[in-house]
Amino acid sequence: MYLPFFRTFSGVTAKTHLASVRSFCASKQGEEQVVVSERRASVVSMAINRPEVRNAVNQETAKRLLEELEAFEQDPTLNVAVLHGIGGNFCAGYDLKELANHTATLKLEQDVTKAPGPMGPSRLEFSKPLIAAVSGFAVAGGLELALLADLRVMEENAVMGVFCRRFGVPLIDGGTVRLPRLIGLSRALDLILTGRPIGAQEALAYGLANRVVPDGQGLQAALQLAEQISSFPQQCMRSDRSSAIYSCYDAPSFTQIR
Repeated sequence: MYLPFFRTFSGVTAKTHLASVRSFCASKQGEEQVVVSERRASVVSMAINRPEVRNAVNQETAKRLLEELEAFEQDPTLNVAVLHGIGGNFCAGYDLKELANHTATLKLEQDVTKAPGPMGPSRLEFSKPLIAAVSGFAVAGGLELALLADLRVMEENAVMGVFCRRFGVPLIDGGTVRLPRLIGLSRALDLILTGRPIGAQEALAYGLANRVVPDGQGLQAALQLAEQISSFPQQCMRSDRSSAIYSCYDAPSFTQIR
């Protein structure tokens, strides 16, 4: 279902987890996987794997992110998902080189109730928690992907921001709706109008980040948090989550958001 607005594992370290992800990639007969997922019990992690461009999302990556998160939503045996980036960055937004070089093949649906956003899953409605493990840059469309998550675990030197402001690229993956809801209109406009960077401690003070951890520990902390959330009785937790989310919007459901 698309939103109508434009609107770990116990005993598993992040280093071990990333090593297994890279091993999985290598096992695919040399085929590069732009999104890599790994499941442990009722938690699934999804990694954007384009480190050479700071995990900027192209059409293929957007499609794979959408497929992975739709599969997570539809799988009754999965309770929590963790989204992160491989190579030290969460996501630097949409791949502007692809946007410049392949404009004719890039199709953006104007009716946002009928199709995915440019970043892939940003217009989906989830019934289960999604956690973003933010390292390096989470900017422009990457910030919007982080905003899609219920919780954001941010490393100390990570940076968020509406960096697309300097290129004349709008926020079309839900950022203009989710950011004011999370941190208030005044603070959101500060970031939207200026495009300035915001570090981890300021993001924590704003409520944009939920946890700040040392560099290199974001994924591990997010996985541990996911495991904790997954251990609770799920029906009750999901009901409370849904009620809390709906209460933030002047609408009885996401489908009526204006």
